[in-house]
Amino acid sequence: MAIACDGQGLDSAEDSQEKGSLEQKACPSVGTSVLCSNPVKEEDQGTVRARDTATATKQDTSVTKRAVPYPPQSQRASTDFSWEATTTLIHDFLDCFYAKYGSFIPLSNNDVLRHLNKKLNTDLTKGKYFISVVVMKYQAVLAHRMMPAFRVVYNKHTLTLEDLSTLDDQNWLNDQVMNMYGELIMESAQHKVHFFNSFFHRQLMTKGYEGVKRWTRKVDLFSKALLLVPIHLEIHWCLVMADTASKRIHLYDSQGIVFKEAAEVTIPQQTNENDCGVFVLEYCRCLALGKPLQFSQGDMPTVRKRIYRELCECKLQD
Repeated sequence: MAIACDGQGLDSAEDSQEKGSLEQKACPSVGTSVLCSNPVKEEDQGTVRARDTATATKQDTSVTKRAVPYPPQSQRASTDFSWEATTTLIHDFLDCFYAKYGSFIPLSNNDVLRHLNKKLNTDLTKGKYFISVVVMKYQAVLAHRMMPAFRVVYNKHTLTLEDLSTLDDQNWLNDQVMNMYGELIMESAQHKVHFFNSFFHRQLMTKGYEGVKRWTRKVDLFSKALLLVPIHLEIHWCLVMADTASKRIHLYDSQGIVFKEAAEVTIPQQTNENDCGVFVLEYCRCLALGKPLQFSQGDMPTVRKRIYRELCECKLQD
């Protein structure tokens, strides 16, 4: 539910974040996509790589010896390539994906299939079961490999795998994910909107204007088209949006809290107790980029995976 009401004198604050240097890691099989990561020290990497190589060799050998469940002739696509070669392509894709994203949380069911179809220039839909079995077995192998600590570093934000894991399944999003994604939204909107740090409202409520008056001392708030303020109410996220041109304030709440003396507008609503943070980020994304709020509870698994990827790639997808 979205609530709109007139508002004046919108004083707001938050420290502007200076862009830091990005440490990027290219993924050979994904082309030009980059990961903004913070690698371990060089001397530590040598030790880790050596250990990983030994472990990987041992594990890869066991995988090679394992009987591969090739699909029956009736399910095979009419191509001249071997399923053994296809298995190698799947392993290469998963290796690169795991290095780039730190986990398989953002991997969708059709990612591997699309990659193979493009790589082999054919349709492997009939071999979907075979592909899923190979993926499942190799995921288990990779999960036991020793890897350096995975981190995403962007400007003043640092996300660990623990932070990113809040996007898995029906976990609750944390402040680190909310705030870095808010920065990506501002960048994508060419800074025509301002996303307030998720701690802003909390600080304002506890310490008043004096507690936040310096937060945006370097930002001209009234040059922005929209001001986006995520609000965390104990166990629930909602969004306040201020339109500086119309001087109107809108409340976007995915659980439909009703207020007196306010105009009511229908917006996408959640049907569980876990996705309020994801709804807030999707509200922000759509409002900042001028897109309609056309999503629903059923889209949340896909939205979670997309947000995870966008955070790792340090930019919003088109």
